[in-house]
Amino acid sequence: MSLIVAGTYRVENLDGLRPHVAAVVRASRQEDGCLEYAHAEDALEPGLIRVFEVWRDRAALNAHFAAAHMTRWRSVWSQFGVSERRLIAYEVASHKSI
Repeated sequence: MSLIVAGTYRVENLDGLRPHVAAVVRASRQEDGCLEYAHAEDALEPGLIRVFEVWRDRAALNAHFAAAHMTRWRSVWSQFGVSERRLIAYEVASHKSI
């Protein structure tokens, strides 16, 4: 069963955070079990970042949380005003293209 992680966070200094976002996205996309991984600024709400991830299974997502690049990523949040982080993991039993 795959997992979709979707949600948002806010950031006060996106220009400063941007290189860190790029680093975590690059590293995460290389992880075993990562099928999709993206962070993108909302077109109508500056500073609102939308997150979308697809993981092969819970084990892959758990390994992601424990990865060194995730520790580095979490360590910079306070420097750039990351707040209101709301992410939800959805278990996906099946899917189809529409």
